[in-house]
Amino acid sequence: MPNYTAFVTLLAVLFYAATGFGVARARRKFGIVAPTTSGQPDFDRAFRVQMNTLEWMPIFLPLLWLFAFYVSDIGAAVLGLVWIGGRILYMVRYTAAADKRGPGFTVQGAVCVVLLVGALAGVISKLAHGG
Repeated sequence: MPNYTAFVTLLAVLFYAATGFGVARARRKFGIVAPTTSGQPDFDRAFRVQMNTLEWMPIFLPLLWLFAFYVSDIGAAVLGLVWIGGRILYMVRYTAAADKRGPGFTVQGAVCVVLLVGALAGVISKLAHGG
């Protein structure tokens, strides 16, 4: 059982929930009433952090688990922690200024590429050796 990956998955979900709370705080602070999703630049950036995280979760999570099953539980967990770190960097820099979001985005994107390549190699290896 990939226990380390399970723990990191929970951390990723908690991070996503935190971005939702960040949007709720920004709504109150800037007077953005639901269902409005834009209108004040600081709110817009908080909202985009949450939405961009949501957009990446269906890419990240399956790759994380495939890597855990076919390559390494600990390796997947470490990469998952780096992904979360990249998302935190993205959030901190993007909420400060939209043009500063690049480094965090690059980190989390690179992690997904590593997870994809590793998972693909693991699955192909398993298939090649009689699965």
